[in-house]
Amino acid sequence: MKKRRVKRRLKVGRLILVIVLGIGLAISTYFGIKYLLKSNNDKPINKPSEEEKEKVYTASVITAGDNLIHSSLYQDANKNANYSGYDFKPMYELIKPIVSNYDIKYYNQETILGGTELGLKSYPVFNSPYEVGDAMIDAGFNLVSLATNHTLDSGERAVLNSRNYWNSKSNVLAVGSYSSTEERNEVHVEEANGITYTMLNYTYGTNGIRVPSGKEYLVNVWPTDTDNINNPDVDTKYQEYKNTVKEDIDRVRDKVDVLIVAMHWGVEYTHEPTRYEKDMAQFLSDNGVDVIIGTHPHVIQPVTYINDTLVIYSLGNLISAQYQNQDTCTNYKCMVGAMTGFKIIKTVKGNDKTIKISDVSTELIYTYYKNWRNFKVVPFSNEKIKDYLPSYMKTYETYKTVIQKYDSNMYVVPAYE
Repeated sequence: MKKRRVKRRLKVGRLILVIVLGIGLAISTYFGIKYLLKSNNDKPINKPSEEEKEKVYTASVITAGDNLIHSSLYQDANKNANYSGYDFKPMYELIKPIVSNYDIKYYNQETILGGTELGLKSYPVFNSPYEVGDAMIDAGFNLVSLATNHTLDSGERAVLNSRNYWNSKSNVLAVGSYSSTEERNEVHVEEANGITYTMLNYTYGTNGIRVPSGKEYLVNVWPTDTDNINNPDVDTKYQEYKNTVKEDIDRVRDKVDVLIVAMHWGVEYTHEPTRYEKDMAQFLSDNGVDVIIGTHPHVIQPVTYINDTLVIYSLGNLISAQYQNQDTCTNYKCMVGAMTGFKIIKTVKGNDKTIKISDVSTELIYTYYKNWRNFKVVPFSNEKIKDYLPSYMKTYETYKTVIQKYDSNMYVVPAYE
């Protein structure tokens, strides 16, 4: 009996010991897991920091060519204003919806806005009313080049009047012609959708009008001698001015994401870029310019890339009273212009930044008028083109070919069908 009781006690004792050990193990396991979980929660999770995350910024740009204000245009604008002032706005109403789709909106102000107080003038020596600028701002443009071969047409007073006008427009950057050296050398940084940009602007010359000595700020002239030398390699003044352009680029390059240069260059009425244009474009690309916009020939020229630089050799006329003739303006070439758009894509990851110019697209436009009145800029994609230019499809195909001469992949917006 005694032995049985002892065995029973031993079994019970072992059972109790097993139970106690099991409970202890369970408790230890519970607190161990809890500790581990807490420790893991306290450790930083290796998620990408805000600086390491890739951020993408996008801004859109539209460009338009020479705003060439002949007398018939300002007379038509005077009629639009019931002969009390000048109203150019109806002339641009069909391109206004296109311009509104973009963030950065450029055009070239070919003729100086010296104001009516200096007397309005037309070809070959121009002076235009301020209301031209009002119409362009109303159409949405906010980036303007002022350095052209006509900048000095009406003298220093007109340049200063023009500068005062543009300085009064807070949401517009106008460059290329200034009232002082200090103003010329100021760095103006603009911003669109998180992308910073600025523009430089030069003209090949001023139609033989001398820039006053010591007042080179009135207009940026990168001189080209196409009449006598016609060779950029041996054109000494042209080559020397590259130093000035390089200094201008260096002053702004590290302050902006995107650098645009507007060039008033080339030879009038030719669709083929000159040796000077190509040399300038290569020089600008080699020195870090992102986009080059060409004006002056009054006809369109090809759109292409040099390395990563977008080069629009010539946008032709935005508006003018130039007309169809058998001399310089055959096949409507002075009446057909281009509006080339593109996207700027900025990608930032940590300390790394890349800029890409992409989605290039060109809209062809036509300047309509009848009996030197009722001027209107008409996109080939607009239904009204069939009324204003019956042969529009043939004309469209002609100038689509010009745009794509150097790059067949350059997109041209289809004409209305």
